[in-house]
Amino acid sequence: MTEAYIYDAVRTPRGKGRKDGALHEVTSVRLSATVLNALKDRNGLDGHAVEDVVWGNVTQVKEQGGCLARTAVLASDLDESIPGLAINRFCASGMEAVNLAANQVKGGAGDAYIAGGVEMMGRVAMGSDGAAIAVDPTVAMDQYFVPQGISADIIATEYGFSRDQADALAVESQRRAKAAWDDNRFDKSIIAVNDVSGLPILDHDEYMRPQTDMQSLGALKASFAEMGQVMPGFDKIALMKYPHLEEINHIHHAGNSSGIVDGSAGVLIGNEEFGKKYGLKPRARIRQTCKIGTDPTIMLTGPVPATQKILADSGMNIGDIDLFEVNEAFASVVMRFQQAFDVDPELVNVNGGSIAMGHPLGATGAIIIGTLLDELERSDKEVGLATLCIASGMGAATIIERV
Repeated sequence: MTEAYIYDAVRTPRGKGRKDGALHEVTSVRLSATVLNALKDRNGLDGHAVEDVVWGNVTQVKEQGGCLARTAVLASDLDESIPGLAINRFCASGMEAVNLAANQVKGGAGDAYIAGGVEMMGRVAMGSDGAAIAVDPTVAMDQYFVPQGISADIIATEYGFSRDQADALAVESQRRAKAAWDDNRFDKSIIAVNDVSGLPILDHDEYMRPQTDMQSLGALKASFAEMGQVMPGFDKIALMKYPHLEEINHIHHAGNSSGIVDGSAGVLIGNEEFGKKYGLKPRARIRQTCKIGTDPTIMLTGPVPATQKILADSGMNIGDIDLFEVNEAFASVVMRFQQAFDVDPELVNVNGGSIAMGHPLGATGAIIIGTLLDELERSDKEVGLATLCIASGMGAATIIERV
C-alpha cells in the first residue's frame, strides 16, 4: 500500500468565540480560505495539485452550511477544478478529515489532499443545528442522553477524579501554553489572520489566561451542577444508567473545560510522487488511523478504546509512543487517558491544550496533529499519537511517525 505523508500543517490563531473576539468579523469560509491559501503558497501548488479538500465542521448551518469545503475552495486561490468534501464527526471532524485523506492516498485514490477544518463558534453557535440524540425523545430516552458537561462529571465520579486534580491540570495547561508561545514553538505552523485591507487581525491564541492559578479556579462555580440536579435533572438520568454511583460529583467549570473559540487548520497530505513533483520533503508518515463507538451517556471516554484499537491495529504498545496529544475537551478526559495507560503526564499535551487555547470544534483534530508534528521535530522524537473524545460516544486517533 502507498504511504501517506504529511508535507505541511498550518493553523490560524484561535480567537475568543464571542462578539468581541478578534476573529468575529471573519466568516468560516474566509478563515478556511486563509488556511488553503497558506498551504498553496508555502508549497508552490498549482492547477489540480490535490485530489480533494476534505474539511470538517460541526455546526453545519447558516454560513457553515452547504458544502463549506467547496465554497472555501472557490473563495481561495486554489484551482476551481479541485472539489471539496464537508464532513462532520463532531469534535474529531478535523482529525477524521486528515485520516480520510490519508487513507485515500494509501488506497491510490489520488496523489494528494488538503484536509482540516474550521469552526467559528462566535458566529455559529454550538448546538444551533439541533441533534436528534438530544432533542428527539425516542432516541434520547433510549440512550440515556445527558449533555457533555454532565458526561465529563460522570467520568470524574466513576474514575475518582477530584476538583483539585482537574484544576491543577487546567493550571498546567495554561502554564505550558504560555511557555510554548514564549518559546516560539508554534511559529512553524501559525499563520496570521488579516483583514480585507491586509492589516493584521490576530497573530496569537487570544483565549489564553496565563495568570490562572488554583485560587482563581477554586472561586468558580461548577458549571453543570444546576442542570444535573435541578432542571431538567440530568443526574437522575445518568444514575439510571449507572446505578452503582450514589451521586454525580460535579467538578467541571469554565476554567477546567475547553474554551469556545474560532479557528481553522489544514494539513497537506500526499504520496512520494507528489512530493517529488513539487520538490517537497515529507515531514512524517501517517502510520495508522482509527475510529470507534463508545457508551453514549458517559460519552467522552473514547480516547481510551480508540488508543487501544489503534495500537492493536498497528502492532504497537503504549511504550512505543514518544508524545501524546489528547484533546482537553474537559480535564477528566485527559486524566482518564493518563490513568488508563499510566503514561507520564510530561509526555501529554506538552505545549498546553484546549483548556488554555480553546477548542474550535471542526478544526481541533487537525490542530493537534500539526502541534504533535511540530513538537516531535522540536524535541527530536519519532512517534506521536493524537486522539479526541467525540460527542454521542465515539473516539478517534492518529499515529504519525517522522521520516
